[in-house]
Amino acid sequence: MSESVKGMVKEKVAGVPNLRTSGENFILACSGCQEPILVRLIIEALEELKIDDMAIGIYGIGCTTGFMMGVTNLDCVVNPHGRGPDVATGVKRSSPENIVFTVQGDGDLLGIGAGALVGALTRSEKITIFLSNNTNYGTTGGQMAPTTLVGQVTTTCSEGRDPRLAGYPTHAAELVAGFKGAAYSARGALISPAHFSQAKKYVKAAFQKQIDNVGLSFVEMLTACPTNWHMSPLDSLKWIEDKMIKEFPLGEFKNVDKIE
Repeated sequence: MSESVKGMVKEKVAGVPNLRTSGENFILACSGCQEPILVRLIIEALEELKIDDMAIGIYGIGCTTGFMMGVTNLDCVVNPHGRGPDVATGVKRSSPENIVFTVQGDGDLLGIGAGALVGALTRSEKITIFLSNNTNYGTTGGQMAPTTLVGQVTTTCSEGRDPRLAGYPTHAAELVAGFKGAAYSARGALISPAHFSQAKKYVKAAFQKQIDNVGLSFVEMLTACPTNWHMSPLDSLKWIEDKMIKEFPLGEFKNVDKIE
C-alpha cells in the first residue's frame, strides 16, 4: 500500500441510521416492499437535519405503521384510520416546538382521510405529511384505492378500474399544491439510487418548511407493492417506471417560503 493511500482520511458515506433500532418488534415486509425504504428515507432526513430528538410521528393504519413503530426510536401516535392530519394537528398545536409528521397510505389519506387532509390544508397546519402511493389498500388485501390506475386489476375491480364507474386516479401532490395553505408539495419514487437521492431532497425540503413555520408540507412517494400487484420485485420497479410515473409525474409542485 502506498504512503498516499495510507494517509487518506476515511469518511463514512453510508451506514445504519441512529434512529434505527434492533427491530425486535419488526413486522416482516413482503418481498420487494418499499415501505422500509421510505422509513429509512424519513429517519435519515431527520438525522441529517438534526431534528431527530424533537420529532413525533403520527402513523396511519397501513403497512408503513409497523415499520415505523417496529424499527425506529421515535415518539409516535397511531391514529384512527384516516385521521392522521387531525391527530397531527392536535399534537403540533399542543407542542409547537416539536416536528410533527404523518406517514400514511393512499387509501388511508386520500380515501378514508380525505376530509382530514382538506381540513389541515385549509387551516395551513404546520405539519408534514408523507404519502405512500402504491395504488391499492396494501394492508387489507389489495382493494382499489383512490390512486389505482385506470385498467389496473385489484381485488375489488377484477376487470380493471373502469373510469365510467370508479372515476380517475387522485393526483395528491397536485391537489395539495392547489391549496394556499400548502408551503411545499412534491412527488418522488424509490426505483433507483438516483431516485432515492432526489426523494431525500424532497423529504428534507418538506421538513425545512415546518422548521421555518411556513405552512403544511407534503411529499408523495410512489412505492412498490409486489404482493398485491402479483408481480416480482423487479417487475414492480419496471411497472412504476413505465406506468405509475406516466400517470403520476415526479418533481416539485409547490415550494414557497411565505404564505400571504
